[in-house]
Amino acid sequence: MTVDRRTVLRTTVKLAALASAGGLLTACGDTGRRRADPGSFAVRPGQVDPSGTVDPAWPAGEGPASPTPAASAPPADGPAPAAARAAAATAPPVPPVLPPLAPGTPVEVAYGPRGGRNVALTFHGSGDPALATALLETAEKRGVGLTVMVVGSWLDQQPQMARRILDGGHELGNHTQNHQNISALPPDRAREEIAQCAERLQRLTGSIGRWFRPSAAQYATPMVREQARAVGYEHVLAFDVDPRDYADPTAAELQRRVLGSVRGGSVVALHLGHRCTVDALPGILDGLTKAGLTPVTASRLCA
Repeated sequence: MTVDRRTVLRTTVKLAALASAGGLLTACGDTGRRRADPGSFAVRPGQVDPSGTVDPAWPAGEGPASPTPAASAPPADGPAPAAARAAAATAPPVPPVLPPLAPGTPVEVAYGPRGGRNVALTFHGSGDPALATALLETAEKRGVGLTVMVVGSWLDQQPQMARRILDGGHELGNHTQNHQNISALPPDRAREEIAQCAERLQRLTGSIGRWFRPSAAQYATPMVREQARAVGYEHVLAFDVDPRDYADPTAAELQRRVLGSVRGGSVVALHLGHRCTVDALPGILDGLTKAGLTPVTASRLCA
């Protein structure tokens, strides 16, 4: 039988192509298992393949012999995971959920219900983040929520502290951008001080917070209250107990000042970033417990 030379050549090429394809499949580690496109089905977490390995990429009801080509699954570092990471990085922060305030809560709150047993420990937010974190951890170990009236320029330097405070179960409020004597500023400058801090809170936490506290003042002037309202703050948080921890007394003296003045409904003004405050906090919490008082956030105090 005579064989056409062109037929032989065509047959040889086909055989070589098949052998090459088989080699490529082996080199890519194909074991006969095919995965469906992860985007084409609802994943059932924890599904186990015959080898006992958890393989969440298999759809419900589909076994290891799925006929879908292996090439349909994107690589681990392909466009879909990269897009997911980018979306997560740019997702807006989830704002904190606050309890509603009691009807009749005044515009400016210097203290809560005197007949109750709750008090609010509030902190002006600035200073060494290590001291701030140590103080937050002390409160968290006792299950205590604090209220931090944060300075915006501090958040510019320590943006991670915003989520750290909220994630610990505490509350954040606005204490102006640069901690100037806000009562002495013209109205437009006062509003700018409040608005700049509010912008940072919104960007970092998804909320401007409920409370505004004037800087360098115990109470807000009518002008300052008006500017705070224009920015979005319906309530100003003042205080009735000022133990002056910013002067760095001893821890024992600071405890004496707080516990000697606090009573039901009190709002205590303290500061982050002072070693004496960190050292005094355990004794303050113990003293409040002995007096039958419970420290809560400012919103909980007025709820």
